[in-house]
Amino acid sequence: MKHNMKKYTKYICLSLLGISLSISGCKKNLLEQPSESELNGASWWRTEADLKQGVVGAYRTLRDLGLLNYWMFGEMRSDNTTFQYNPPERGQENREFVDQFQLNSTNTLLQGFWQQSYNGIARCNDVLDHVDRIPMSDQAKNQAIGEVKTLRAFHYFNLVRQFGPVPLRLDVVKVPADAQSKGRAPVEEIYTQIIADLTDAAEKLPAVGDYAAADKGRVTKGTANAILGEVYMTQKKFGDALTALRKVTGYTLMGTYASIFTPTNKNNTESVFEIQYLGSVPDLASNFLYQFAPFNSGNVVTQDPGTNLNYNSGWNTPTADLIAAYEPGDVRKDVSLAEGFTNGGTFTAAPYIKKYNYGFVQPGQTNVNFPIIRYADVTLMIAECLNEQGFVANGEAFNLLNALRLRAGLGAKTSGNPIPALNVTSQQAFREAIYHERQVELAFENHRWYDLVRTGTAVAVMNAHGQREIALKPTTIPAGSYQVTENKLLLQIPQREVNLDNLSQNPL
Repeated sequence: MKHNMKKYTKYICLSLLGISLSISGCKKNLLEQPSESELNGASWWRTEADLKQGVVGAYRTLRDLGLLNYWMFGEMRSDNTTFQYNPPERGQENREFVDQFQLNSTNTLLQGFWQQSYNGIARCNDVLDHVDRIPMSDQAKNQAIGEVKTLRAFHYFNLVRQFGPVPLRLDVVKVPADAQSKGRAPVEEIYTQIIADLTDAAEKLPAVGDYAAADKGRVTKGTANAILGEVYMTQKKFGDALTALRKVTGYTLMGTYASIFTPTNKNNTESVFEIQYLGSVPDLASNFLYQFAPFNSGNVVTQDPGTNLNYNSGWNTPTADLIAAYEPGDVRKDVSLAEGFTNGGTFTAAPYIKKYNYGFVQPGQTNVNFPIIRYADVTLMIAECLNEQGFVANGEAFNLLNALRLRAGLGAKTSGNPIPALNVTSQQAFREAIYHERQVELAFENHRWYDLVRTGTAVAVMNAHGQREIALKPTTIPAGSYQVTENKLLLQIPQREVNLDNLSQNPL
């Protein structure tokens, strides 16, 4: 009972922190009010406990991002997922436009993604601005710095890949005059900051095995190095990437694919970083089960008779392209998706994600985390880096690739394999094998879009995918959809930010 109470208190503090940080001076004495022009909340940051709650507040922004905009822009822009067309409910076209490459700068989802990301960055900056002023041990101070620098780098990595040059905000806004940015920083400057943050974080953070059980789920030394490795891969610096990825230690692959995602196995040995949700607390629960279920499935998919599905359901649905990408016998397919549902003996072909479908705690509330990095991802990145440094027939890269294939119930890919589909004889062939394995192993975990862009295949893949989507749904897809160019690989800057912060816009 005491352990449960501590856990509940932790999440309540997390939920309330956003309110607490915005109310200057109320913590100690309602009469001790700072000037309205002072936005730094100095009256909050006094003790080590205050700082720790500030760090929790930085994690809190991930929860909001993960509920919609994280997968909307990281998965639905790719060929992995689309949406279920809902004829009577036409109020969510802003989401449909993401999938169809019809976005414009006034789309509210763009503003949400931008704002949630910069809210997270601002909370990280708050911690960094106050950490040296609070009496605490060097170990506790280093951990706090490492955690928020990793989170700040994570947000900037998402922003720079989606928008290109963005404002680089590294300081706390203490007076209204500081609110306007210096404009969009060059991409290289942003990457330099990301790398500096992650390098420092990796030096300061504890290893995963050094955390107490109650702190599982926080970022670790391995988290920082894993993100750093992907950053270097995005820059085509495969040697640097391999060095960082080799430092991701203390993790192992789970024995079965299905066991990775169950709520009882949160933060398991394969988990390097995941967004934390708590199904028993309304403000901290996830709801992927409901958003990803077909809107016309009643309660067959959710098994929740108390929650009606509507226009907020039928999103992030598996595409025909992804379904076809699974090899016969791949156990990951049935864990990850269903091709439809059966109601009253009638089968309806309406694909949906199963990977996050583990029932509900309360109506509308689920207890499922969202994975950001798994050790399987790290394994495949190491294999890719090794191959980019030089193809070695049946070398270490093959062993890493095949560890995941064998877990999935598939045959090993080797150089000289008598089965043509399993025979990999060149560097390019191994690249394609890795890209394919990443698509099915990491499906619905927000990697596919970023992989397409960093490998230079996004335009060709998405245009071909779009033509197949149009052929499948010729009457519901508007003209001009899926006409993907290099310019459209970057999102438009939200128009509100263009106007208020005097930012230049990305070309269409």
